[in-house]
Amino acid sequence: MTNPAPAIDRLVAIMARLRDPKTGCEWDTVQTFATIAPYTIEEAYEVADAIERGDMADLKDELGDLLLQVVFHSRMAEEAGDFVLADVANAISDKMERRHPHIFLGAAEGGHHLWEQIKAAERGEKGHESALDGVAIGLPALLRAEKLQKRAARTGFDWPDPSGARAKVDEELAEVEAAVTPAEVEEEVGDLLFAVVNWARKLGVDPEAALRGANKKFEKRFKAMEDEAGDAFEGLSLDAKEELWVRAKITTR
Repeated sequence: MTNPAPAIDRLVAIMARLRDPKTGCEWDTVQTFATIAPYTIEEAYEVADAIERGDMADLKDELGDLLLQVVFHSRMAEEAGDFVLADVANAISDKMERRHPHIFLGAAEGGHHLWEQIKAAERGEKGHESALDGVAIGLPALLRAEKLQKRAARTGFDWPDPSGARAKVDEELAEVEAAVTPAEVEEEVGDLLFAVVNWARKLGVDPEAALRGANKKFEKRFKAMEDEAGDAFEGLSLDAKEELWVRAKITTR
């Protein structure tokens, strides 16, 4: 196995040079945790995209971009005197050993249930009082909704089967239609989306993956419409575009 240390050291040195207040890059030197955070999220999604496409060359590049984000945040923290990259690596190593006691600490058994018990204990040690504490606010809303629902379900607050969650979708849809003001409509649409995520969870469907699939399908079919119509596409009537859509549904999957 190739020793990764020299490559990591090189990347750390590059970032230190880029962040040098006198001789560094004018863009890198002015960045903060807040300004870099959106790039971190974006790079994580680009990793997921490469995996979904099965593109290993692209995955290598995207993992590098994501690794750069870790080094970037760690460098800023080091400059502030908070922690260094080694602290980040040691913290996750400690966590992985702690959460796999049957592998590293000689425990008799392990498994997902034990992992969740250890996580719950860790939340308690951090002063978290609610079962929902610790679900990152910065997560995409769809993913965060699912995580909040799963946390609540562990306490017994959950529909016993999908039918209850399905009925809730109908209830929330009716409330959207009854809403009057823009603020009410926005609130009720949010409740409807939350209910749909809950129903998907009860059906055993990953809502984030399902929506990614729907996005991909829509994109493919829409592009097929554009290709068939050519430059005339935008000027077509809605009925004509609907005909193109129906044909695109047949020819694309």
